[in-house]
Amino acid sequence: MPASPIRKLVPYAEQAKKRGITVYHLNIGQPDIPTPQSMIDAMHTLDVKVIEYSHSAGILSCRQKMCDYYAKHNIHVSPEEIIIGAGASEAILFAVQTCLNPGDEIIIPEPFYANYNGFCISAGVKVKPIPSSIETGFALPPIEDFEKAITGKTKAIMICNPNNPTGYLYSKEELEVLRQIVKKYDLYLFADEVYREFCYDGTTHYSVMNLEGIEDNVVLFDSVSKRFSACGIRIGAMVSHNKEVMQTALKFAQARLSPPSLGQIAAEAAMDTPESYFKEVIEEYLARRNTVVEAMGKMKGVVCPTPKGAFYVTPSLPIDDSDKFCQWLLEDFNYENQTVMLAPATGFYATPGAGKTEVRISYVLNVENLRKAMECIDKALKVYPGRTA
Repeated sequence: MPASPIRKLVPYAEQAKKRGITVYHLNIGQPDIPTPQSMIDAMHTLDVKVIEYSHSAGILSCRQKMCDYYAKHNIHVSPEEIIIGAGASEAILFAVQTCLNPGDEIIIPEPFYANYNGFCISAGVKVKPIPSSIETGFALPPIEDFEKAITGKTKAIMICNPNNPTGYLYSKEELEVLRQIVKKYDLYLFADEVYREFCYDGTTHYSVMNLEGIEDNVVLFDSVSKRFSACGIRIGAMVSHNKEVMQTALKFAQARLSPPSLGQIAAEAAMDTPESYFKEVIEEYLARRNTVVEAMGKMKGVVCPTPKGAFYVTPSLPIDDSDKFCQWLLEDFNYENQTVMLAPATGFYATPGAGKTEVRISYVLNVENLRKAMECIDKALKVYPGRTA
């Protein structure tokens, strides 16, 4: 099981704080945006004498509220087509265990969310990575690359849209390319769409649930964590029209009894959050993205694409090794008693040695703190002993 590139450096950050260093956490997707008051109120006003198990698929009224939410995004499902998990993480693990057997293969464009590696290892499934390139902003690799990777053991393709860790937003046209491959080879298409709301520069999100002709091949993953800035609630979902897939996944859900009851109560309340909340949040993230991208653009030797979605960017830095650099920032560097915690991009690749000059930056802090963090990175790059030409 690989260590998380997002969390493995936590002990070094803790030691830095003990030395009196301010650490700007850009390593983890933990927004500082306030959680909607409706979620807080639902927990404050809860009037029950026993906190019971819920249905293994989740509380029916919560699943119905999710259906209403999806309908607003032109995704039409029934409560029976939703299984609530302890975050999208559990939902993804259920799907991998349901649709693939040990020894089967899943194709994922890299870099990809680091925990996909862990979920697949847990299920005995082999990840077949297809590299995307920073030169194209991490766009979908060519169809030929997918077809070269397909073997008799290939059972699924996995994407994250908008992407974590790159912030790339796949277009409808790119998703149509995936539809062709999935239909031609009868594969599952897994899609992590937890950042659906966060799209910038006039772009819009297109869901895989709207791809025609592969309805039974598609499995969608979702979460309230980032959408409602409520990561600790641990409520996500697995969604599919495929009855056999959902019936099988329910067996895994029954084995863990039920998802968190209190989390579901808060998540159900979140579904009534007005659109005005997202409008303000998206404007805030856009300002944060621009702060990071503009600052990176002024740093010598840095290559930084402009992400169209989510709240991550993966730049290439003039460094020898991103793992060493990220640890050095916490152990040996500070600027005016401040430093930055980043996630080395090596953990977002399955290909050994890939991502050694790249880091993932989560622009989840306010603009003022992001400016200070960018100044720290700029100063650090000028004195880092492993800087490259």
